Amino acid sequence: MTENNAKFVSTEWLEAHLEDEGLRIIDATTFLKVPEEGNDTKVWSGREEYEKSHIPGAVFADILGEFSDPEGPYSFAVIGHEEFTDKMEDLGVSDESFVVIYDRGAQVDVDFEASDWASRLAWQLKFEGFDNVAILDGGFNKWTKEGRPTTDEIVTPEKGDLNITRRPELYASKEDVLKAIDDDNVVILDSLSPANYNGETETYARPGHIKGAVNVFFGDLANPETGEVYDDEKLKERFEAVGALDEDKKVITYCGGAIAATWTQYLLNKLGQDNVAVYDGSLSEWAADESLPMETKDSE
Repeated sequence: MTENNAKFVSTEWLEAHLEDEGLRIIDATTFLKVPEEGNDTKVWSGREEYEKSHIPGAVFADILGEFSDPEGPYSFAVIGHEEFTDKMEDLGVSDESFVVIYDRGAQVDVDFEASDWASRLAWQLKFEGFDNVAILDGGFNKWTKEGRPTTDEIVTPEKGDLNITRRPELYASKEDVLKAIDDDNVVILDSLSPANYNGETETYARPGHIKGAVNVFFGDLANPETGEVYDDEKLKERFEAVGALDEDKKVITYCGGAIAATWTQYLLNKLGQDNVAVYDGSLSEWAADESLPMETKDSE
């Protein structure tokens, strides 16, 4: 398939290739609602919406319920390699598959767009050793606005066959991040809003950002009208400003629960910065541990 490793496919391309052999479309919709005040964040599966309407041929990946460890030390902790591989095979993914992932937007009731639930699953696939994946540019919202076909038919694919090997270098632990604070060869990138970065919100156990981190808000990287990612030149401006495209440096991205962090990671990869790891614990883990250093705008 010609689009392998394309990072993004257009709605036009996907509609034209819906019947392609080897194509596996995955709906990764998850809903997140962050309150204006306090930290009572709500997250729920998109399975019900998938069952009502989805792109023809799509299967559903429950990131919250099946692709995160319910016994993990923080929200959205990755599951084991064999468990992940088995679940992806159940969705019909094989070594020769080309996977296109989409979602229904980053958060509920916000004025920005980002396919970060799709990028979370894409990062998990890459972390576990699978590369032939792309995200639908603009996601399901763009697809439906354009009047493209949808269905409520649930498909049960034949079980796939995956032979992949985990890439630990794409994953960062809190110990990795702690070491990186004093390492000039590593850029720690906070993917949350400037308000959160500056310590003006109460979403997590402590306000602010990891000591020494720079900030690129994940919600500023796509057109809010169409959901399509900005062109490479505009993206480069955002990331170059914080040194994240320095080819001699490693980047560790984080956010609250390692969802938005995969969106900035995905776009950095798109721009040619491949030395990027995602801090899976993110602020869910870091802010809860008083021994780990944080800063706010006032404390810097």
